Amino acid sequence: MSSRIFQNVIIQMKDAVNRTIGVVDEQGYVVASSELALIGSRLDDFHVYELEAGEQIVAMGSRTYGPLSSGSAHFDYAAFVEGTDQLARSICAVAAVAFNEAKGSYEEKHNKAAFIKNIISDNILPGDVYVRAKELHFVTDEPRVVLLVRQMENADMAAVEVVQRLFPDRQKDFVLNINETDVVVVKALASPDSHEEVMRTARSIETLLHEELGVKSVIGISTTARHLRELADRYKEAQVAIDVGRVFESDKSIVNYETLGLGRIIYQLPTTLCEMFLNEVFKKNPIETLDEDTLETINKFFENNLNVSETSRKLYVHRNTLVYRLEKIKKITGLDLREFDHAIVFKVAMMVKQYLDSLNTSKY
Repeated sequence: MSSRIFQNVIIQMKDAVNRTIGVVDEQGYVVASSELALIGSRLDDFHVYELEAGEQIVAMGSRTYGPLSSGSAHFDYAAFVEGTDQLARSICAVAAVAFNEAKGSYEEKHNKAAFIKNIISDNILPGDVYVRAKELHFVTDEPRVVLLVRQMENADMAAVEVVQRLFPDRQKDFVLNINETDVVVVKALASPDSHEEVMRTARSIETLLHEELGVKSVIGISTTARHLRELADRYKEAQVAIDVGRVFESDKSIVNYETLGLGRIIYQLPTTLCEMFLNEVFKKNPIETLDEDTLETINKFFENNLNVSETSRKLYVHRNTLVYRLEKIKKITGLDLREFDHAIVFKVAMMVKQYLDSLNTSKY
């Protein structure tokens, strides 16, 4: 519990109360006070056993004390007011209410964030999610999305605070620090189908980090979680989005798990199976036989939906020249890219090769 929470309440009350007020911990040490010199000192007239006896307001020595509420059998903090008269008792009772409200709000916010972090980290049993959510007054079936913000190259620990500014409602949206490079945003959605809203949020995060901290980031977006229990799986989706995007969509800084298509399937295949697939597809000659110009032709052909005329126009070559190149590819690989089934096999093979190359590169 931060003493700053109590001190903020005292600052607001100080002008209205002509008495020294503050908060002590269970050992009698002052953690917050309108008289700053008292902070850190121990009050000799404080005796914890008198408050544990059950009295709400207790006079001890020259001060009046009132326990703050606690989830345990005994309290953690007590409010105190200078004096033992009736006015001191009244001020202490009011101060205790104010401190309790501030303490409750702080703990609810803190516990909710910790709860969400435990869910996405798989540190809580699925059966306990509902019970804990009820204790924290959490709406369990509200649609939510997970955005994983990964800082590239020049990571900055201030990123969490910067991103937090975009989400003022800290009871619904949560910004969590995962490690020195990763920040997770769990955002509540107005409806399950809020794709544009999520993309706008991701772009705002990317822009703010770049403008405020000069940080380049990549953001992975999960599918929508319809229950709190699903957040762990959605967090994994956001991780996969970044990892798969690095391989197949390296030109994008915002990657949506839903749009990864074949990439996310290939990413989950064992490398041995990928290698077997390539050997089966390219029986005649390995894919490495194709030079850069030929690969560029193939990529353009796919980009233009296997349309010969459109591809030749984009490549600035005659239609017959492109047909010649496609015949050459057929002779080398045994696959005619003008046939849809062959084109699909070739496309998947190229992605598999790209995936294996990325694995080999990451080893060094």
